[in-house]
Amino acid sequence: MNPAPRRPFLFAAGLFAGAVLLACGGSSMPDRTPPATGSPSPSASPASTPAATPDATGTAAVVTPSPAATETPDPPDQPPAAVLVPAFPGLPEYERPVALIDLPAHDLLLLVLQEGRVLGIPRDGPYNAPHTVHDQRETTFCCNEDGLLSIALDPDFAANGYVYAFYSAAAPRGISRLSRFATTGQGETFAFDPASELTLFEVGQPYVNHNGGTVLFGPDGMLYLGLGDGGAANDPHGHGQNLRTHLSTIIRIDVRNATRDEPYAIPLDNPFLEQDGVLPEIWAYGLRNPWRMSFDRETGFLWAGDVGQNDVEEVSIIERGGNYGWKTMEGSRCFHPETGCDRSGLILPVWEYSHAVGCSITGGLVYRGDAIPALYGWYVYTDYCTGHITAIHAETAATRGFVEPVVLWDKGPIEAVSFAEDADGELYFVTFRGIFRIVAP
Repeated sequence: MNPAPRRPFLFAAGLFAGAVLLACGGSSMPDRTPPATGSPSPSASPASTPAATPDATGTAAVVTPSPAATETPDPPDQPPAAVLVPAFPGLPEYERPVALIDLPAHDLLLLVLQEGRVLGIPRDGPYNAPHTVHDQRETTFCCNEDGLLSIALDPDFAANGYVYAFYSAAAPRGISRLSRFATTGQGETFAFDPASELTLFEVGQPYVNHNGGTVLFGPDGMLYLGLGDGGAANDPHGHGQNLRTHLSTIIRIDVRNATRDEPYAIPLDNPFLEQDGVLPEIWAYGLRNPWRMSFDRETGFLWAGDVGQNDVEEVSIIERGGNYGWKTMEGSRCFHPETGCDRSGLILPVWEYSHAVGCSITGGLVYRGDAIPALYGWYVYTDYCTGHITAIHAETAATRGFVEPVVLWDKGPIEAVSFAEDADGELYFVTFRGIFRIVAP
C-alpha cells in the first residue's frame, strides 16, 4: 500500500502443542517502509502547569531517573534456557493481538486487539470465552501500523477506574488519539464506558506508518507516550530534530485533573517548558519509531526499543531532554555515512543490532520476577521478523559496559509484537500466533 498524504499535525490539550524449550545462546508490526535507494524514583509527584499556560514557571525534582556514570559491574552469569508455554490454553485465535495488561483487582488480564477491541481473560480460566471489555472498532482505523496500539491503567485505578487508550482515529483519518475512559463492573462484567471517552491529546500523522505505540505511566505518576516520526522513509519532513512537532518524540503530561477544557497539564520539570517555540510536552526526541517502551520497576529507568530503517535496531534508556539522533544517526551510525555527521549532544543506544540479525525491534522489559532467578535484572526484547527472544544485562547496558546478548529462544519467526508483565513481574510474550508465558525449564 502506498503511503497517502495526510493532514498537517495538530495537537490538543496455539502455536505449540505444549511447552517449547528455549535454546540458550528485537518491533512493531514490522516497519513496512521500503528501504531507501539507577535509583528508586521519589514518591512525590511533580508540580504541573495547565497546557494552556506553558510559560508558567516553577521547579520540581526530576522524577525519571537516568543512568549515572558508575563503575561497570562484573560480567553477570548468563541466564539459562527457559520455556514458552501457552498462557491461556483454549483461548480462541484472534487476529493481531498487540498488548496484554494485568488487572489483578478484577482477576483479569486485558488482551488488546489492534482492530479496536479489548477482551477480559479470567486469570484462572476458563479461557475459551473471554468477554468483551471494550469495542471501539467503529472509531478505530486499522491495520498495518494503525489501530488500537496500547492501553494503560491510571496509577490510581483502584480509586478512579480510569483507563487510557492510544489509537488511530477512523475519523478524521490521519489522527493518532489518546483518550481516557471510565470503567464499570467487576470481574466478568468489567467494561469500559464508551460514552465516557475524554480525548486528551491528538497528533496528525502525514503517512500511514511510524505511529509509535506505547502509552504508560511512570513511577512519578506522569503519562508518557511514544510517537514515531510520521512515516514514509528517510523522515522526509525532518521531524526527528524538530522540537516544534510532537512527532519523533516521547511526550510527558500530567492527566491527574483532566477536563474537557484542560485535558492535561505540563509538568514543571519538563525539559523544554520555558523555551520559546518548543512544544512543552516533549520529554525526549530524535526517535524514529519507539513502538514499545517500559519502566524498570526497580530502577525507574525508561527503556525503549526504537525501530530502525536500513541498518540498525536500537535499545535506548530515555533521559530527560535527551536527543536520540534520528535522522542524523541510525543507532550509533551516521545515517548518511558518505557525508559524516556531528554526534555532539546526542545520546547513543545502550545496545543495537544490525539487519543481519533482524529487521524490526520489539522493545521489552527488565525482568524483576522470582520464577527465573538467573534472568533477574536482564532486559528482554525480540524482533518482529525473527521472533527470537534475546536478553541483555540491564545494569551493564545502563553503565555502558560490554554487552553480551543472550539468545533465549530462536524457534521463530513468530510475529512477535509485545511483552507484558503481571503484578509479580512474570513475563508474557504477545505474538500474532498466540500468547505465551516465559517460565523456567
